[in-house]
Amino acid sequence: MTAIKHALQRDIFTPNDERLLSIVNVCKAGKKKKNCFLCATVTTERPVQVKVVKVKKSDKGDFYKRQIAWALRDLAVVDAKDAIKENPEFDLHFEKIYKWVASSTAEKNAFISCIWKLNQRYLRKKIDFVNVSSQLLEELPKVTEESVPSGENQSVTGGDEEVVDEYQELNAREEQDIEIMMEGCEYAISNAEAFAEKLSRELQVLDGANIQSIMASEKQVNILMKLLDEALKEVDQIELKLSSYEEMLQSVKEQMDQISESNHLIHLSNTNNVKLLSEIEFLVNHMDLAKGHIKALQEGDLASSRGIEACTNAADALLQCMNVALRPGHDLLLAVKQQQQRFSDLRELFARRLASHLNNVFVQQGHDQSSTLAQHSVELTLPNHHPFHRDLLRYAKLMEWLKSTDYGKYEGLTKNYMDYLSRLYEREIKDFFEVAKIKMTGTTKESKKFGLHGSSGKLTGSTSSLNKLSVQSSGNRRSQSSSLLDMGNMSASDLDVADRTKFDKIFEQVLSELEPLCLAEQDFISKFFKLQQHQSMPGTMAEAEDLDGGTLSRQHNCGTPLPVSSEKDMIRQMMIKIFRCIEPELNNLIALGDKIDSFNSLYMLVKMSHHVWTAQNVDPASFLSTTLGNVLVTVKRNFDKCISNQIRQMEEVKISKKSKVGILPFVAEFEEFAGLAESIFKNAERRGDLDKAYTKLIRGVFVNVEKVANESQKTPRDVVMMENFHHIFATLSRLKISCLEAEKKEAKQKYTDHLQSYVIYSLGQPLEKLNHFFEGVEARVAQGIREEEVSYQLAFNKQELRKVIKEYPGKEVKKGLDNLYKKVDKHLCEEENLLQVVWHSMQDEFIRQYKHFEGLIARCYPGSGVTMEFTIQDILDYCSSIAQSH
Repeated sequence: MTAIKHALQRDIFTPNDERLLSIVNVCKAGKKKKNCFLCATVTTERPVQVKVVKVKKSDKGDFYKRQIAWALRDLAVVDAKDAIKENPEFDLHFEKIYKWVASSTAEKNAFISCIWKLNQRYLRKKIDFVNVSSQLLEELPKVTEESVPSGENQSVTGGDEEVVDEYQELNAREEQDIEIMMEGCEYAISNAEAFAEKLSRELQVLDGANIQSIMASEKQVNILMKLLDEALKEVDQIELKLSSYEEMLQSVKEQMDQISESNHLIHLSNTNNVKLLSEIEFLVNHMDLAKGHIKALQEGDLASSRGIEACTNAADALLQCMNVALRPGHDLLLAVKQQQQRFSDLRELFARRLASHLNNVFVQQGHDQSSTLAQHSVELTLPNHHPFHRDLLRYAKLMEWLKSTDYGKYEGLTKNYMDYLSRLYEREIKDFFEVAKIKMTGTTKESKKFGLHGSSGKLTGSTSSLNKLSVQSSGNRRSQSSSLLDMGNMSASDLDVADRTKFDKIFEQVLSELEPLCLAEQDFISKFFKLQQHQSMPGTMAEAEDLDGGTLSRQHNCGTPLPVSSEKDMIRQMMIKIFRCIEPELNNLIALGDKIDSFNSLYMLVKMSHHVWTAQNVDPASFLSTTLGNVLVTVKRNFDKCISNQIRQMEEVKISKKSKVGILPFVAEFEEFAGLAESIFKNAERRGDLDKAYTKLIRGVFVNVEKVANESQKTPRDVVMMENFHHIFATLSRLKISCLEAEKKEAKQKYTDHLQSYVIYSLGQPLEKLNHFFEGVEARVAQGIREEEVSYQLAFNKQELRKVIKEYPGKEVKKGLDNLYKKVDKHLCEEENLLQVVWHSMQDEFIRQYKHFEGLIARCYPGSGVTMEFTIQDILDYCSSIAQSH
């Protein structure tokens, strides 16, 4: 162990100016035995620092390294585990507890003893040594630093050879003194014994001198002792005086304590008074209502602007007093309770006065507004409610106050407002719609034809009156074609453009009057009743059922404000209740327009769509947007019904067996519908609805044209198909309807095919025998007979050919063509003007047949010299002459 100690001193501690005093070989308790050393060290320089250092042998070589160091002043407890039995375990309590097992009990005890001694000498700190034998904790001799020569290395104890190293190095002063002494003695180095004897002699001389000096100073010591005795007597006297002074000061101290306690009580009283004054000032400042405000609440004039302003300020002041946040304990004060009760009474009184006054205002408004209805009864305008709204908005702040303080009365006012205004608006709107219906139908006498009577404006007309109207309003074109058709219930689509324009203007004016009326009322409700009106979901009339029962909101206590979503619903429900007659009246007006002329549904669809789009841009959840949206559905249904009726009428059409067909009525009606629709739907929002209607109608037209053509007996099928599809193609080309491009091409193809078919069929009759002869020739060639051998067939020899050709001289051909022209003229109608087109096509087809016959003669009868009795030029002259003569 000594060798290890010297090695550690040399390699680890000397370079750090430290001295190793004790060492113990240990390992951690409870783990694999990895040995290390705990070293107790002190620094060689002052101030002395005492440390416990853990040293561990390196894994890479046979040398030691410093692992961790703790300052001894951080050590709190040394636990030796057992003070009686030998036990190598011990604990050191630094910032945490370190458990160690020493290699031997002797090393552990020596290390703990060293720690105790270092603590006693350098730290003077109370380190708890637990379970340590008292023999190890012997008291060190009291040695001060002054008693140790400054030039000597100090050990922990005077003669502890285990703690202090045998060799102590000289300091610089000691080395200098020795050098001076050695310089004074020449043989100090060569003869050490002589030098030692000389030093011994000098030491004896010095000891003798010291003894003589002590003996000479004995008298002085006696004098000093007398002086000390006298000093002690003086000290006793001073102590007696101090005791008397202390007794005197004790009474003063008691008096000062009493004064201090009295001052504390005075300060406490002052503090309490200040706090009490603060609380009283708080209550007075926040719960005191001015007399002027009280008078305004009790007797204020709610009719004048100045009175309303005074009442508003007083109500706000009352609300602030009632809503003041009281501090803990205030509500237990009798004065506070009385003031709160007074405020509650004032609130109740003013709320009753305000509700009564506003109810009177609502009633008066209904009477005043009724007097203005007469002047609007002849004009298509709605009365203006702006003055009434302006007067009521002066009470908006008071309504907000009532809403926050007495929700029950606020709710009652809301219900009364809806009741009065709904009756007023119902009278105004019904009279307004009555005027609109009269203007649509003309005079009052004429309006009875449509089932209108009284001021309610309801439609009571029967199906017979509708049929009568339809027949009477049919145009000249329908009457001209009535001899061809038996259509039963005829549509009123032949009313002139002026009537339709008039209806369009009236309908637009109705919507234009309703829109600002509803928006103004909704805006007023939001401002007057302090409700938020944006971003709510659309509602229906069913949501207003609770309003009719007198309940505006559900589960809202008095004074509890509605959440935002409920306020939005409340606005919508109020508007539904107030304007509950708008939607039925609009539906009645739409039904009347549809009775007058089914094509009016086109105007209504465009106008209603535009107004719905405009209303949704302003507020998609507003009552106006929702109501117009519901009515738009009805208009769309009428529009779809109009389309379905037209298709049904196409299917029910019957043709006359005695006269030619010509352009079918539903083809002309489609042309009229398409032209009217294109003018109405120009730049409209709902173009898609029209395109769908076009598709349905055109397919119905195509199917029923073919159906009528198949049933026609007087007019050939090809003529019916050709004329009507030509008319359809011309209509689609003129209107340029983009969604019907495919149908336009189909109509053109059908027209071309049936024109060709009719021409070929008609030309087979003028040269009937010649046609049959050459058909037989072509049949023989088709059977496999060579063309040049056909002339050897008995039925088709040259003599038979000459015989057939002689039957058709130029004069006979011209006669046949003239008869054909007359026949075609009888088949075709004058409206479509296709006679010349058909005749020109027949001329071209006749020339094509002529060239075909000439070719067959040249191939099948070569060298026979047989030719036709007329030429191509003759054909051109015949056709031109016939066309000019007719």
